[in-house]
Amino acid sequence: MKASSILAVVFLAALSGIAAAKAPVPPFESDAAAAPQGKIDELVFGRLKQLGIEPACVCSDAVFLRRAYLDVIGTLPTAQEAQAFLRDQDPNKRHALVDRLLERDEFADYWAMKWCDLLRVKSEFPINLWPNAVQAYHRWIRTCIKENMPYDQFVREMLTASGSNFRVPQVNFFRAMQNREPQAIAQAVALSFMGVRAESWPQERWSGMGRFFAQIGFKYTAEWKEEIVLFDLEKAASQAAANGSPAAVFPDGTTARLSPDRDPREVFVDWLITPKNPWFTRSIVNRTWSWLLGRGIIHEPDDIRPDNPPSNPELLAFLEQKLIAARYDLKHLYRLILSSQTYQLSSIPEGNNPQGEANFAHYPVRRLEAEVLIDALCQITGTTEQYSSPVPEPFTYIPENQRSIALADASISSPFLETFGRPARDTGLESERNNRSTAAQRLHLLNSSHIQRKLEQSPKLAALLAQSKGNPREIVEGLYLTILSRFPTEEELKVVQAYNSSGSGSKREAVVGFARSLIGKASGRSGAGSGRDVVVDLAWALINSTEFLYRH
Repeated sequence: MKASSILAVVFLAALSGIAAAKAPVPPFESDAAAAPQGKIDELVFGRLKQLGIEPACVCSDAVFLRRAYLDVIGTLPTAQEAQAFLRDQDPNKRHALVDRLLERDEFADYWAMKWCDLLRVKSEFPINLWPNAVQAYHRWIRTCIKENMPYDQFVREMLTASGSNFRVPQVNFFRAMQNREPQAIAQAVALSFMGVRAESWPQERWSGMGRFFAQIGFKYTAEWKEEIVLFDLEKAASQAAANGSPAAVFPDGTTARLSPDRDPREVFVDWLITPKNPWFTRSIVNRTWSWLLGRGIIHEPDDIRPDNPPSNPELLAFLEQKLIAARYDLKHLYRLILSSQTYQLSSIPEGNNPQGEANFAHYPVRRLEAEVLIDALCQITGTTEQYSSPVPEPFTYIPENQRSIALADASISSPFLETFGRPARDTGLESERNNRSTAAQRLHLLNSSHIQRKLEQSPKLAALLAQSKGNPREIVEGLYLTILSRFPTEEELKVVQAYNSSGSGSKREAVVGFARSLIGKASGRSGAGSGRDVVVDLAWALINSTEFLYRH
């Protein structure tokens, strides 16, 4: 079997759960068997043992490198970064890599993107924050992440802030809603910070929680699209005169007596962010686990309810305790998870037990997000992307080198982002992002002029060809490190031997044949050409491989 065929078989196997195909492929697993390295692993492996499920092997260094870059900063490693890590003999290099990634600027960009999805950061219909507010809100979210603001403080500031939505960006949480009725605000708060969906609770519970948000006022100013969000004392006084001191009910059933001189939002937040709260810590721990491992301990991560129990209650409780002890330092939680053997398992399962995925017996294979994918393609080729918005410049001017993960506004988009499932940010639900692969996506990657132009006009591919001086092995190694973040195997390099020992026509056929075998038969790529064409063909094949398009 050719190396390229082996590669295709293994990734189909990883997607379908067929373990038998993994043996011939060394790039994806290390020689080390999985063994508990800490409490997370003890809890996960203990649960797997109860279920009779064997955990996957530990992933290879190359897989960990690519996985950590994508999961932590939403960015591929460069060829130089990949080469340096793979040749590093330090046994603690994985831990050191995690620490470095958490301090990168892209970390703040990528995790701000995730939070902006949940917090509905969008200037146009139906959210209508407008560009000035979007830019201010995104900047505040990104700064909080970069400076590692404790999570409880992050939530407190959003839920209790008052002032101009341009000058106090936190107040945009209350503006980024399609419905500003108290009950609708309560539902948005519960979804974002408690992991609870509107349909999970009865009407009376939402009504009781809504009273904490019944005295929020919204006032326009003379500045275009500016709005003041505040605790409306007049509204509070009129409600007190009509109904007496209103009773609000916390979601746990406890009644709170509200006074006209204190913002009820502060009363609610005091209850929400305490360590004893049954939703607050659990929700963010579960979301974080889901973001890093592709699936929540409670699945879906924003659907916490009694009849949707966690797959591993002890694991969830342990992570909650660790976050509380760390005073809601989310980077501490990231390090804990990323350093575990559970996170570092191979994506190739040891068996086909259907409970394996829900209990984290292997790392789940899943497609790159739209923003991450287009950024990766631009990074590989050295090209840029164009974006558009219904709002004219200068409000939505996007610099040419802007990365998609750093886009503030969901109203600024591109045909690629639309095709590949970027969320509209209308609902705050995790499921609004669609990472399922479609025929339109495959055709775009295989045959579109957009992708072909990036490859053919790529300054990086041209530089690779020039630096290698036509040396086939250097070309192939450079492409693999740039696109797949690993060296090619010896089996894969056999095509280079065929390239060296053949005539010009056979050289072309050998490399194009190798390219086609990576992704299966595809149309539109044949005929004689130059060395640049060969590089383009092989790059085209690699970016269309499952290994590139998916986290694994």
